Amino acid sequence: MIERMARKPYSEEFRRQAVDLYESTPGATVRGIAEDLGIVRGTLRDWLEAYGTGRKTAADGTRTRSPLVPRTSSPADAAGGESPEQQVARLRARVAELEANEKKLTAERDTLQRAAKYFAGETRW
Repeated sequence: MIERMARKPYSEEFRRQAVDLYESTPGATVRGIAEDLGIVRGTLRDWLEAYGTGRKTAADGTRTRSPLVPRTSSPADAAGGESPEQQVARLRARVAELEANEKKLTAERDTLQRAAKYFAGETRW
């Protein structure tokens, strides 16, 4: 026989705070927040649908779209509030940053290889 647990009455303030906790905690998961608060995951998901903003804080601290809220049809909403032009500009800047970092690492690697060859030739065991 399956026993059903009695539903606990939660205040609207508690529900909103739970949703805010999920959305503002970097890298938070529904499972983790629900366990921390002692509630069922499905309950927290219901509250996210009712009170959530559709945004959450990713593990790296950036704001991102919550996977629990249906996507909107607006390209700006789908891109995190950016227009397509802003998104392209941001991505181009990131590519330039990564390319510069790659050049720096390549130069460091080449210097270390030359140093290793030099010191290998100097060592006479």
